[in-house]
Amino acid sequence: MQSKKALSLLLAALFIIGTVLTGCTGSNEASSGKSSDGASGKNGGKLVIAELSDATQLDPHKGTDIPSANVYHGKIYEGLVKQDKDMEIQPALATEWKKIDDLTWEFKLREGVKFHDGTEFKADAVKKTIERILDPEIASPRAKLFEMIKEVKVVDDYTVQLITEYPFAPLLANLAHYSGGIISPAAIEKYGDTLGQHPVGTGPFKFDSWTPGQEINLVKNDDYWGKKAKVDQVVFKVIPEDATRIAMVETGEAHIAEPVPVTDVQRIEGSSSMKLNRSEGLGIDYVGFNVQKKPFDDVRVRQAINLATDTDVILEGVYNNVGTKATAPMGPGVWGHNPNLEGYGYDVNKAKELLAEAGYKDGFKTTIWTNDNKARVDLAEVLQSQLKGVGIEAEVKVLEWGAYLEATANGEHDMFILGWSNMTGDADYNQYFLFHSEAIGNPGNRTFYSNPEVDKLIDAGRRESDPEKRKEIYAKAQKIEMEDAPMIFIRNDEDLVALGNNVKGFWMHPAGTLMINDVSIK
Repeated sequence: MQSKKALSLLLAALFIIGTVLTGCTGSNEASSGKSSDGASGKNGGKLVIAELSDATQLDPHKGTDIPSANVYHGKIYEGLVKQDKDMEIQPALATEWKKIDDLTWEFKLREGVKFHDGTEFKADAVKKTIERILDPEIASPRAKLFEMIKEVKVVDDYTVQLITEYPFAPLLANLAHYSGGIISPAAIEKYGDTLGQHPVGTGPFKFDSWTPGQEINLVKNDDYWGKKAKVDQVVFKVIPEDATRIAMVETGEAHIAEPVPVTDVQRIEGSSSMKLNRSEGLGIDYVGFNVQKKPFDDVRVRQAINLATDTDVILEGVYNNVGTKATAPMGPGVWGHNPNLEGYGYDVNKAKELLAEAGYKDGFKTTIWTNDNKARVDLAEVLQSQLKGVGIEAEVKVLEWGAYLEATANGEHDMFILGWSNMTGDADYNQYFLFHSEAIGNPGNRTFYSNPEVDKLIDAGRRESDPEKRKEIYAKAQKIEMEDAPMIFIRNDEDLVALGNNVKGFWMHPAGTLMINDVSIK
């Protein structure tokens, strides 16, 4: 068994050779708390963004990942409403809205807007979009965000009503989610299941081309209804090598790169050609258990591994203290967070006792799955080392992003490392998709966790309109989830993005997507 001191020395060595980087999923504003504006940049030109992973598809109704949302959310597609840097709801394709009664929301739509294919934006587009995401044949993993809508009523060309089955407090936040992007009704008819390769929205950028595994190209929408983009073209380049992404920004080959290795923080901050966008996120990084597989179907095993995991060492060693220690199923920036939970702490002796009670006195063999993100690989290796201390032998399996999402959605894994970025700022988004039994698999619940009491609480939280009562409901749910331990909650995210000094106007959406509509290149 390795001692905590020895493990700390090992992690220090990892830092020296510069092999650790972040596994960010959610993010917020620039480090100053504002966008990185400064002096005005020159309009036009090509913005190059170096990304770790390619998009999986560009259909907002089928999306489940940030690399895809980075490309289309707020760029190709827009919703009825949007969120600003403070997660406050702002007008987008709807200019105003009101609650007529507890079940009816009415939206006045923006006039004079056209989709990229020339189709006029009217109320029928809203109706067709929402009906599509709720269509069982589409099988959208995000349909649950809108399942409470029982009718989309077209009042006139520029007025639409959403009638819900029950009062639903976070409806506006859900409409601001990337899956609320309004799609051209003509494109829905034309492309059908292949819409993910032919996205058509109303946003400031239009889809141009996609070379899978290499790059995605967007071009400026000269007919955009609002403030037009400042650059003529955006290229999302897939650069799996961490050092290469940063070097591309340093040399000017790219303008933006993410994720950033935590060991490169000082390098970027001290660079004459780069700057660091550092922002607190709404996401959480976690290690999950497939609770339907032995031995993880035994809560004592899951609790034991929580106790055998030194998250303080991981936060310092793997993440270089980027982000904060997670003590609850969702971070303090998410509305509904339970501040009274403290996490499991580090107690190897108690962990051994629980394993012995569960019949695993001598430990067992398992696997830790992760995608090819260096921080997650490092976390897997550190966890592998820590688990040896309680007799658990864990093999680390590393997969490419798309294959990893598919495998974990199908339940092929044992333990796994992932993150969850809260795209709405509301507790419902974390609670439903990570812990509700109806969200098992691709929608988000990759631990395959199911607890009828938790399901009831989450359902109650969705239906309760009183904010204080909702908080009480979510506090109870989080307490049970901590006790059931389907996950090890590692850290609350802080996202790092490398920017060229010539980039102006960039900010990170608090939910973790790159916001580039105001970016210019000096």
